[in-house]
Amino acid sequence: MSEKQEISIESIKRRQLLTGAVGVVGATGATAVAVPFVASWMPSEKAKAAGAPVEVDISQMQPGQMITVAWRGKPIWVVNRTPEMLETLEKVTSDLRDPNSEKSEQPDYCKNQYRSIKPEFLVVVGICTHLGCAPMYRPNPGAPEVGSSWLGGFFCPCHGSKFDLAGRVFKGVPAPVNLVVPSHRYLSETVIRIGEDPVKEGQKA
Repeated sequence: MSEKQEISIESIKRRQLLTGAVGVVGATGATAVAVPFVASWMPSEKAKAAGAPVEVDISQMQPGQMITVAWRGKPIWVVNRTPEMLETLEKVTSDLRDPNSEKSEQPDYCKNQYRSIKPEFLVVVGICTHLGCAPMYRPNPGAPEVGSSWLGGFFCPCHGSKFDLAGRVFKGVPAPVNLVVPSHRYLSETVIRIGEDPVKEGQKA
């Protein structure tokens, strides 16, 4: 092979290498431009987390009954508490970690002993505040898996956390705070809208 041919082959190789490099840089640049554009079409985390309100018909609920609805991917419990169930709330106060819900999450209008707008209806997120397990509804006093001193409430069998019939956590269990009460309001005597605060006086519904 002559010296001229060797130089020519070397030149071709160099051109191929440069062409390939430019192609890679060009593709990378195109990707860099495309990613923000594509990302701009994706919903933000805030938008994904926001869920539309859901309405619950409580007209057919029996005394002591609990129903579950889904809101923002979470189970929401609605409990129709009887007068006897409401009476237990005062009896267990000294056994609770946060009886006045000072360190727990609930709207200001539910920061009371009942943790509700109407005493008889509890609306609460059905997720244990320890590790996110699903507690069981155990309204009857002396439930075997909880103990003879049990007056009713919610029991998490995974790690033993206990909550009373207002979703308030007992002392000496893993769960650190009370069950979460979501924002909600009454559209009528028999319909609750979860995910909205009550309409203040002067505001439009």
